[in-house]
Amino acid sequence: MNRFASILFVAVALLSAGCSNMYYGALEQVGIHKRELLVDRVEAAQESQEEAKEEFEDALEAFRATVKVDGGELEKRYDKLKGQYEDCEDRAEAVRDRIAAVEDVAESLFKEWESELDDYSRDDLRRASETQLRQTRREYSRLINAMTRAEAKMDPVLTAFGDQVLFLKHNLNARAIASLKNEVTTVERDVAALIDEMNTAIEEAETFISQMKN
Repeated sequence: MNRFASILFVAVALLSAGCSNMYYGALEQVGIHKRELLVDRVEAAQESQEEAKEEFEDALEAFRATVKVDGGELEKRYDKLKGQYEDCEDRAEAVRDRIAAVEDVAESLFKEWESELDDYSRDDLRRASETQLRQTRREYSRLINAMTRAEAKMDPVLTAFGDQVLFLKHNLNARAIASLKNEVTTVERDVAALIDEMNTAIEEAETFISQMKN
């Protein structure tokens, strides 16, 4: 195992043990700094939200198709809806994990940045760095607020889909389907609100990434 691989192996082990500061320190030894890591994690969170958005849109289409189905297709449509719901759960968990990863490295970056302001011997450079820190924090705050708003919108939609899948599991008949037709408008509204929040978060991520790379 070469030196680079060895350090990364140790870094992963430290992260698994919950030693975030030691993990980031190990990465910095191989030239991977917190700022770069934050950008990478924001990009990953943005990608996970794109994927989740597509899954929720597909699940909505599966629900629409289920409530419109005629007898013979019912079980097939139910299986598809159940599969889409499970995919949504997986995507939602990925979004949560990646947002948490963004928050972790951002907290470490800002803490280190602020602690190092007193290390400057020149006041003008310290003030410039302090100004940049405040600006980056504002931009990050907009980003993480957008991401967490979108994250919060996932739970009501998942709950609604979960209830419908469970109901159909034990009531796979035309009467049950008819009773769910009134739910379509509510689900469409909730999914639309979720998609709007996700689009906002995706756009904020794009802006933040662009600003961090300049």
